Amino acid sequence: MEIPYTVKPRPDTGLYNAKLGIWLFLASEVMLFGGLFSSYILLRVGADLWPHGMLSIPIGTFNTFVLIASSVTVVMAWANLKLGNPGKFKFYMAITILCALGFLSVKSYEYYVKFTHYDVWFKDDATAEKYFKAAYGEKGPEEVRELFVDRFHLHNTNAKYDPAQIQLVGHIAGNPLCTNLKKLLAAKQETIKFTADPPKGSHEHPHEIEVKLSDVQRLSAYVPAHSTFFAIYFTITALHGLHVLGGALVLAYFLFTVDKWWKKAPEQFTNRIEVGGLFWHFVDLVWIFLFPIIYLL
Repeated sequence: MEIPYTVKPRPDTGLYNAKLGIWLFLASEVMLFGGLFSSYILLRVGADLWPHGMLSIPIGTFNTFVLIASSVTVVMAWANLKLGNPGKFKFYMAITILCALGFLSVKSYEYYVKFTHYDVWFKDDATAEKYFKAAYGEKGPEEVRELFVDRFHLHNTNAKYDPAQIQLVGHIAGNPLCTNLKKLLAAKQETIKFTADPPKGSHEHPHEIEVKLSDVQRLSAYVPAHSTFFAIYFTITALHGLHVLGGALVLAYFLFTVDKWWKKAPEQFTNRIEVGGLFWHFVDLVWIFLFPIIYLL
């Protein structure tokens, strides 16, 4: 028994089966990501303080162009099938998959950087001031306030300057992955070697200081447990990354089976590429919304 409407459109919808199915699926995806973006907006608007400048804009911009390029190449792959040229289809589809792998590689590097970057909160203001001076030298109140403003948007009227919010920001010697104060104390470690980041726009060379764990109230890498910002950042970008990976696997299947399907059912295979391309365009569109909201604003 042959399944109808795998090539020709249905008379009631004007779409063949797979295309109708992908549009229904994408509608559910819009609701999924729409809920996450709405949650992000509500959490941000309701926050007294919101981190700023925590993500690399050049890296995010590069990844944006990679995904935009992949949208172009997947269209070119489909167009060459419509023209009856499976050889060029393979070329453009291979580029699309390479773009996907490049995007995921860059995202993995971003995650690694965050998992080895730390904030340290101290038990009281006097202790924080001691380590702050050890890391940055003598700085006046205005310079300290500038460091604070660099890290947070003071757009909320309830957000006040709080010296206790000035954490030491930097790296622990050896670049440990996702450790925290509880793990260090359980390992009976008493101190850490900490290299503070230089202030933005400064040409100061960072230097290593010794921090006693008995003076530390909290220590966290830039992981979901760090803050609301990183919790939603990792939730949305990881989910998006899984969509990129899933889409790349499907496109890779099409690439490696094109010869078989082209001989067996060329029109149906071409329709499958169109459906895969629609999903890929959706993945790219999500990132185009995600990049300015998370990275730029």
